[in-house]
Amino acid sequence: MSTQINPAIERILENIDKVMTGKRDVAELSLVALLSGGHVLLEDVPGVGKTMMVRALAKSISAQLRRIQFTPDLLPSDVTGVSIYNPKEMEFQFRPGPIMGNIILADEINRTSPKTQSALLEGMEENSVTVDGVTHRLEKPFFVMATQNPIEYEGTYPLPEAQLDRFLLKMKMGYPTVNEEIEVLNRAQKVPPIDELEPVIDLFELQQLQKEMMEVYVDSSIRRYIVNLTTETRSHPKVYLGVSPRGSIALMKTAQALAFIRGRDYVLPDDIQYLAPFVFSHRIILKSESRYEGISTEDVVNEVLSSVPVPIQRLVK
Repeated sequence: MSTQINPAIERILENIDKVMTGKRDVAELSLVALLSGGHVLLEDVPGVGKTMMVRALAKSISAQLRRIQFTPDLLPSDVTGVSIYNPKEMEFQFRPGPIMGNIILADEINRTSPKTQSALLEGMEENSVTVDGVTHRLEKPFFVMATQNPIEYEGTYPLPEAQLDRFLLKMKMGYPTVNEEIEVLNRAQKVPPIDELEPVIDLFELQQLQKEMMEVYVDSSIRRYIVNLTTETRSHPKVYLGVSPRGSIALMKTAQALAFIRGRDYVLPDDIQYLAPFVFSHRIILKSESRYEGISTEDVVNEVLSSVPVPIQRLVK
C-alpha cells in the first residue's frame, strides 16, 4: 500500500474544502465513518455548516442524497415508507421513504419524537427496513449523517442511548475563526460553491476504497490497547455505564480508516488517541453526581487516555 495519501481521498477532501472553509478535520472524520461503514452525529448550534458538509460530501462521491427534516409531527412511516393499497392491481404496493438512498441527511434529528427517531435504527444497524412485515434492503453504500442542536435548546428530544450507540462518531463543527468567517462571506457574495461542485469519484470507486481500508494492519498490541481503554471506562468511578464491545470495534475500524486516509497500511497508537473522544464520548453514561459536578464524558475519556499505558512511544513527533 502507498505511504502517501490516496489520490481519491485527497480529491474528495479538496472538493469539500471548496465549500467548507477551515473544516478539513470534520471532512476527514466524515470520510473515516463513510469508509468504515458507520454513521455520524453532528452536534452544534444552527448555522455553522452542518447541512452543507453533508451535501458537499454527497456531491463529491456522486451519491444519491436524501434529506429528512425531522419535526415534532413526523411519523416513522414518513422515514421508512408505507404500503398503500392499489385498487386497480388489487394489492398493496410499497412506496419507499427518504431512507432509501446512499447518503441520508437526518436534519435536526432531536426535534422529533423518540418513536420516529427509532425508525432509523434498523436501517443504521441492519442496512434494511421492515414495513408491514416485509424487509426491504437498503442501497450500498448507506451512510447516515444526522445533525442535532444541543439538547439545552427548547423543543428538542434527547436521543436514547440505543440510538446514540448506533453512531460511529459524534463530533462538533465549531464556530469559524475570524479569517475563516471572512472567507465564508467572500464566497457567499458570489454563486454558492455547493451549486458548482462536481463529483470527483463514483460509488464503485468508493466501494473499492472501503475494501482497501479493511486491509490496514492492526497489531495485537493495538487491539489490547483498545480493550484496555474500553475496560477502563467501565470501571471509572465517575461512570455509570462504560463503553460496550461495540465501541471497541468502532474504535478499531475508525483507526483503520484514519490510517488509510493518511497513507499508512498500519494503525498507530496516535490514531487511537485522536479518535477515542469521537468514538467513546457518546457511549458513556455518567453517574448523576458526576453530571451535577459539571463533569463531561469528554473529561472522562481524556482521563482514561492519560491513565492507560500506550503500547508504543513515538520518538519523533
